[in-house]
Amino acid sequence: MTRLVVGPFNRVEGDLEVTLDIEDGIVAAAHAGSPLYRGFEQILRGKHPLDALMFAPRVCGICSVSQSMAAARALADALGLAAPPNGRIACNLAHAVENLADHFTHFYLFFMPDFARAEYAARPWHARAAARFKALQGSATAEVMPARTAFLTMLGTLAGKWPHTLSIQPGGSARALEASEKIRLHALLRDFRRHVEATLFNDALEAVAALDSAAALSTWAAEKPRGDFGLFLGIADDLALDQLGRGIGRFMSYGNYPQERGLLLPNGVWDGRLRALDAQVISEDLSHAWMAGETRHPAQGLTQPQDGKDGGYTWCKAPRLAGLPVETGALARQMVAGHPLARDLAGRDGQCGGSVKSRVVARLLEIALILPHMEQWVRQIVPGEPFFAQGEMPDEAAGVGLVEAARGSLGHWLS
Repeated sequence: MTRLVVGPFNRVEGDLEVTLDIEDGIVAAAHAGSPLYRGFEQILRGKHPLDALMFAPRVCGICSVSQSMAAARALADALGLAAPPNGRIACNLAHAVENLADHFTHFYLFFMPDFARAEYAARPWHARAAARFKALQGSATAEVMPARTAFLTMLGTLAGKWPHTLSIQPGGSARALEASEKIRLHALLRDFRRHVEATLFNDALEAVAALDSAAALSTWAAEKPRGDFGLFLGIADDLALDQLGRGIGRFMSYGNYPQERGLLLPNGVWDGRLRALDAQVISEDLSHAWMAGETRHPAQGLTQPQDGKDGGYTWCKAPRLAGLPVETGALARQMVAGHPLARDLAGRDGQCGGSVKSRVVARLLEIALILPHMEQWVRQIVPGEPFFAQGEMPDEAAGVGLVEAARGSLGHWLS
C-alpha cells in the first residue's frame, strides 16, 4: 500500500490536506483533514456581544462580509431587530459584491490557470488557454484585476472598506448613502456588467441566466465564440469534467438576500425533490476530530482540543444535516432555487451528483442571475430615509444567523 499526502492546499481558507491510501492503483482510504487548529468559537467567549461584529469578519479574508452578515443576523435575532428597507438593501448589495467577486476571482485566478500547465500541451485548446490564463503572463490577468478592483470599490461606498467592514450591524447599515453615491454605484455596476458581458460571456447576462438545459448550454456555446466561459465549456467537454468530482446528491442552502417578503434565493434541501430545511437537525460530528465531547447542535457546540484522540485526524468538526453530509455552494443554491440548467446538469452528472463542470457553471450562472438584481436594488435605495435601526441589548438572549457565502452555507449561533 502507498500513502500519498496532497497538500497543504492554498486555495481554501485555512490549511487543508488530503491523505490517500492507494492499493493496486485504487484509493482504499481517503482522509480530508485540517492540520491547523483555529478555535474561533473560543475567541468570543466572555466578550461583549457586539464585539462579534469586529472579530467575526477576520475569521476569513475572502468572505469577511459573509461573516459580518452572519454575526449581524444572529445579533438581530437575539435583539428581535429588523433593518429598515434601505439598510436591508445596502447589506444585500455589500454581500452580493463580495460573493460575485469571489466567483469572478475563483474562475480567473484560482481555477482556469491550471489549464495553462504543460501537462495539457497536447490538447487542442492549450495554446489559447495558456495565452489567456498562464500565471503572471496571460492576457486575462491584465483585464481581470482592474475590473475586479473597480467592482470591489463598491464596498468602499457601501461599507466603508473591504475586508473587515464594521458598517454591517444588527439593525442594518451604519453607512447611509447619498444620492450622488447611488449614481456612483450605478456606474460601477454598469462597468462590471459591460466587462462580464464582453469578456466572460460574450452575451447579455439575461441570455445566460435564461439557459434552461444542458442542451441549451451546448447550443448557445456553439453559436459563436462565447468568451472565457465558452473556452471553459470546451475544455470541460474535452476533459470530461462532468464525470469528475462526483458529489453525494444532497444539496442544502440557507437562502440568501432578504427581500421585503422572503428571500431572493430560498432555503431548503434538494435530494431529488425539494424539502424544507430544519436547522435544528444540524450537528457537528466530532468522531474524527481532535476534539473532546460528543456530536451536538452548533448552538450547544463544544470546542475543546484533545490532541492525540483515538480515531482523530483533523482539527475540523464535520457538519451534518440529520446525520448526513450535504453539499453547499453555488450549485446547491441553484438546485434548491430550482434553476433548470443547474438541475439538468447535475442530473446528467449521475443521479443529481454534481461535478466539476456543473459547479463552475453554477458559479458563473450566479453572476448572470444576481448582477441584474443588484441594479434593481440600487434603484430602490431612498436617500434620506433610515438605513439603521437601534435595538436594546437584553441581559440574556440567543440568536442564529444563517447566510450563504460564495462557497457555501455559513451559520453563527450565539447566546
